[in-house]
Amino acid sequence: MKEVQVYTDGACSGNPGPGGWGAILHYQGNERELSGGEKETTNNRMELTAAIKGLAALKESCIVDLYSDSKYLVDAISLGWMEKWRKNNWKKPDGNSALNVDLWKELIIQLQRHQVKLHWIKGHAGHPKNERCDMLATSEIKKYKI
Repeated sequence: MKEVQVYTDGACSGNPGPGGWGAILHYQGNERELSGGEKETTNNRMELTAAIKGLAALKESCIVDLYSDSKYLVDAISLGWMEKWRKNNWKKPDGNSALNVDLWKELIIQLQRHQVKLHWIKGHAGHPKNERCDMLATSEIKKYKI
């Protein structure tokens, strides 16, 4: 299986508000940048979307190191929250519905396609790929601002 690095970031101007996401796929020295956005969304939705779109862009099953500055994304998977929500019919321990269920379901499909190892990186701390993903995401927001 190919070993790929995927870097992702999401951003929002207001929360909710216009948002954007960016992803960089890195394989053997080659890179592909992806980005998109929505007129009315949240930061967490953009973080999840970046991961989904990055993984979905891979044409075959891969071993993936996915880097994100989103504790929401990384912790929900690494600490088992997502799986607990899914097993509990998308309810959190307090009985409230989990947020962004539509995106978590899409992400699960991608996680099943690939062997993914998640890495949290501190945002806005000078990591070149994270900074580039942030720039891609914030550039998308500008498309929705009047």
